[in-house]
Amino acid sequence: MSKRKLALFFGGCSSEHEVSCLSAASILTNIPSDKYEIHTVGITKQGNWYLYNGAAEYIANGSWEQYPTNRVAFLSPDPRVHGLLIQNGDTFETLPIDVIFPVLHGKNGEDGTIQGLFQLSGIPYVGCHTLASAVCMDKVFTNLLLDAFDVPQAHFLWFYAMDYDGKKEAVRQEIADRLGGYPVFVKPANAGSSVGVSKVHNEAELDAAVAVAAKEDGKILIEEFVEGQEVECAVLGNEMPQASMVGEILTSADFYDYEDKYKSGTSRTDIPAHLPTETMEIIRSIAVHAYRALGCSGLSRVDFFVRKSDGAVLLNELNTLPGFTSISMYPKLWEASGLAYPDLLDQLIRLALEPQQE
Repeated sequence: MSKRKLALFFGGCSSEHEVSCLSAASILTNIPSDKYEIHTVGITKQGNWYLYNGAAEYIANGSWEQYPTNRVAFLSPDPRVHGLLIQNGDTFETLPIDVIFPVLHGKNGEDGTIQGLFQLSGIPYVGCHTLASAVCMDKVFTNLLLDAFDVPQAHFLWFYAMDYDGKKEAVRQEIADRLGGYPVFVKPANAGSSVGVSKVHNEAELDAAVAVAAKEDGKILIEEFVEGQEVECAVLGNEMPQASMVGEILTSADFYDYEDKYKSGTSRTDIPAHLPTETMEIIRSIAVHAYRALGCSGLSRVDFFVRKSDGAVLLNELNTLPGFTSISMYPKLWEASGLAYPDLLDQLIRLALEPQQE
């Protein structure tokens, strides 16, 4: 049986470019090469696309961009092409593709932007489709929809960054009235891996935190601080999704920020989480409910808080293209649930190839 031609996209115009490269290198090392003919497409931070055929280690360390055999390549939106256009001198040749695996985190990678291009191309792809990707990337829209589906979450408020100067007093009052006062978390609505997120301990810190978040997005979200455990659950599937066992994040920083996730490497993860069995079953049930409510498909990692005072389970966010690095929770949760990393990748690709309701 001939191998399926798979295009793996990595990099991207995002603050999470480096994490994407680490994820892609890990996937290339573990994907079943006996089943797939893999073609890697790297996207630089400037938005340049190249067909790359070097080793995974050069993707991980970022030197792939200087690889001598790189060729300009891009995905055609014309379904008749059903693949890549690759520069060959003064002309372009076509490379048919059967399925796409986007290993792209953050803006332009998991926010529905590139998923729209995949949809136009007519090529099946791993992960959530355009609308679910956009909704789950935007924390404001996620929270509003989760409220509509009665999913428990932390109290929040939101506003446009451009309006902040004119409504500072109103925001401060809402923090006191609706969020119970400080500390609070200030977040950009659209950013991944906790980029642009600040923990604000008092009113004096608020303006600076809003300015940091506004560098990432035009909408600002402020959430109450929840004292408790940070736990995560991996969901896999299309119409009948399944939830993994629950894992716990034991942070080494004030909160689980970008530095703690990917650079310092001092946080610890425990699988299963230190929780009663019945609480973990509640988490798994809410994870699947939220996944289906927001129209997810393929995969998502669903993050929760378990409040210390009363054991309440509160959904924090859904990540539609979670990390696949050597320390990432999504593959680790499934491995602990009995699904080995190569088998997980194979399952994700097979889910992409299933006929789905649009």
